[in-house]
Amino acid sequence: MRITMIGAGYVGLVSGACFADFGHFVTCMDSNPDKIAALNLGQMPIFEPGLAELVAKNVRDGRLVFSADLDTAIAGADAIFIAVGTPSRRGDGHADLSYVYAAARDIAERTDGKAIIVTKSTVPVGTGDEVERIMREIRPELEIAVVSNPEFLREGAAIGDFKRPDRIVIGTHDEHARRVMTEIYRPLYLNEPPLLFTDRRTSELIKYAANAFLAVKITFINEIADLCEQVGANVQEVARGIGLDNRIGAKFLHPGPGYGGSCFPKDTQALVKTAQDSGVPLRIVETVVSVNDQRKRGMARRILKASGGDVRGKTIAILGLTFKPNTDDMRDAPSIALITALQDMGANIRAYDPVGIEQASHYLTKVDFATDAYSCADGADALVIVTEWDAFRALDLDRIKALLKEPLIVDLRNIYRPADIRAKGFRYVSVGRP
Repeated sequence: MRITMIGAGYVGLVSGACFADFGHFVTCMDSNPDKIAALNLGQMPIFEPGLAELVAKNVRDGRLVFSADLDTAIAGADAIFIAVGTPSRRGDGHADLSYVYAAARDIAERTDGKAIIVTKSTVPVGTGDEVERIMREIRPELEIAVVSNPEFLREGAAIGDFKRPDRIVIGTHDEHARRVMTEIYRPLYLNEPPLLFTDRRTSELIKYAANAFLAVKITFINEIADLCEQVGANVQEVARGIGLDNRIGAKFLHPGPGYGGSCFPKDTQALVKTAQDSGVPLRIVETVVSVNDQRKRGMARRILKASGGDVRGKTIAILGLTFKPNTDDMRDAPSIALITALQDMGANIRAYDPVGIEQASHYLTKVDFATDAYSCADGADALVIVTEWDAFRALDLDRIKALLKEPLIVDLRNIYRPADIRAKGFRYVSVGRP
């Protein structure tokens, strides 16, 4: 089938490359000509394991092309996916849908009269209704079906998630659109992922509800970790003990400095605003948003305490800047609030991340970026692990101890066992463990 992907960002590029790998013919269109030019040279705008290779393969095989021209991109398409950004709107926390609506207007003005429009972007309930209204207002004669098909991709594991999904949610009651969407995802039939067909508004809400629930789990175990520290319990064993219950599950029960990234912060905020506007406030999600924001900056106080109550003039070495490993995404990363708070306390910051330094430089100021973990630790008064990159799990601890001015490690991801670190002569602070 012929598929057009409007937006060549994270969702659009991954989805387009995977659809092409299924055997479909895909055009990824983006209004940024520099991005399209770079993609045509094989340069990826994001870091995602395996993506560059997947794109190159399908470009070479003639199933994936990039274009900045919308007329060319949508000509003859069986389905047009909208995969543009929906960031939090400045000032009120609502999702900014201006890019989605602009795409709808552009498609309406240029399509040949028949179209299946699929919103892949994460959008609040009712967005599909507004997309359809906009298009019909511009071209009343259009034969269109607007479908909701939310993405469930984890950064760092997006290709695997797309090709081996837990579920595929499709919101439409249009029979032709249903047949087209079934055919688009037919190559996954061997994996037998459940295709959940529902109405459009329900589909839109599924995405937000899923992300909010995962954010609740993360925040819950973070608060349990705080309790464990006070009562002498081990949060990792608590998490294992409750995670073995099939009704709860083990995933997203890893304590840390709070959630970040491009999805959870903005999606929980957008869901809260939608609920408030509907007169049904979601008190649990509201609390999760507040607690998570406080936790990120609160991690600085943990480092302050471990450093004897004063970090003024001291050098704090930060390992890991991105919100999670295997991505260069710095959006709402816990490291930002943590580093800013430490700087406010008078600390000097030296930081290292395997792939995130370029992006981090847009979010952080007055940070000395190191070239590796060991140059980061050299002469520092404390070493803080913020992101659990695999490269940090097997550090030469004897070398680290020799480089540090003080043998202090603050591990905000619990990637080491306390007994092992203390046996090396370190003072070691982790999360939720005695």
